Amino acid sequence: MNKILNMLKCKCPNCKKGKIFSSKKNRLLFQLPKMDANCAECNFKFEKEPGFFFGAMFVSYALIVAEVVACVVLFKFLLDFSYLKVIIITIVTPVLLSTINFRISRSIWIHMFYGD
Repeated sequence: MNKILNMLKCKCPNCKKGKIFSSKKNRLLFQLPKMDANCAECNFKFEKEPGFFFGAMFVSYALIVAEVVACVVLFKFLLDFSYLKVIIITIVTPVLLSTINFRISRSIWIHMFYGD
């Protein structure tokens, strides 16, 4: 359970204290978060080789598919919205969650290889 919380909070996989992304308060909605090169607490290097986070795209894809399926189940089958409304919601949801998906997918990817 702690490992999942560390992934969702984007904590360092080595020390579990430092943050993977620098936190700036005034970020725009669709601006990609700035990822630190090393952990501020333990100096753990996040990107071990060039292109290391290429695989995080596949994690992001899986997150988007899960979000879309959840939207379809919730809005069509449970709340009985029209097909047009469901299509609009399933298009808008991944767009609005794109920066969150970016952070979470990179955190999951690094924890898969370097978490305990």
